[in-house]
Amino acid sequence: MTDPVIRTLSASDAALFDALPDPLGAREAHRLTRFRPDWKRVALRDGEVVARGAWWGGPDDAEPVNINWFDVAEGEEEAGAALLRSAPRQVELEINLPGGWREEPHLRAAAEARFAAARAAGYALLVERFLYRWTPQRGLPERPGRLRFRGEPDDAVFFDALRRIHSVSLDVHSQRAVAEGGLDQAAQEELDFFHWCPSPREWWQLAHTPEGELAGIHIPAHNPSGPTVGFIGVLPEQRGHGYAYDLLAECTHFLVERGAEFVTGATDRGNFPMAAHFTKAGFPVVRERINFHPAAEPAGDA
Repeated sequence: MTDPVIRTLSASDAALFDALPDPLGAREAHRLTRFRPDWKRVALRDGEVVARGAWWGGPDDAEPVNINWFDVAEGEEEAGAALLRSAPRQVELEINLPGGWREEPHLRAAAEARFAAARAAGYALLVERFLYRWTPQRGLPERPGRLRFRGEPDDAVFFDALRRIHSVSLDVHSQRAVAEGGLDQAAQEELDFFHWCPSPREWWQLAHTPEGELAGIHIPAHNPSGPTVGFIGVLPEQRGHGYAYDLLAECTHFLVERGAEFVTGATDRGNFPMAAHFTKAGFPVVRERINFHPAAEPAGDA
């Protein structure tokens, strides 16, 4: 067997990326995603595409944010690992999967081949996530009416709230940011992300109790693929009242009132309270996502 040849694509040969089968439905999942041809790479063995990866970033980004399409042909895990190892940009890897993939043997086999290739390339499991999508036929979630919502132009107010929220966050990305650089880094990363999103800064909202105490924040947003629940966070001292549902309901209404025909959302598989709020608000799980990060030592098993 010959060694794989790794090729970075261009506009002229971008069609090579479509040469592999798509058992996990990535093409439909990325129907609204725009990839740059020169951020796509393929591994060829004897002229046949046996692995592929698409690096992704916003339209104005000079460097990719992550890899969010990665496939390997049956038995070609090492070619997939070579594709990842040789990439000039080492960024987080997202493997997007159909909901319930573990229960379907062919889907599970395809997913585990991608996991094996990622591990062989030095990537480690970071977190598993549920991806949600609300549509009008689900009906708008009822607003409990317990909180008062308003905008706030001062980023410092949100920064302080984010520091407090992340001190008890169940979100693995947030926990990792705190471990790397403390609460300030975690809060700043959130602010930077939402300034990066192509949605108005004026959409960010604080939520107060009727007594005037700050209960939490919600950030309705548009990412490059459309309207999304950007952030839901309840302050530590306000937890235990189910306010995350109130924030989620308000965020959904807010986006729909501004023309959203669907609303996406996501949460970590292990964040059971937030997963329950998404279910209550009429957000079904439509996909799952496994996030890996470049690392020398594995952090767990998917």
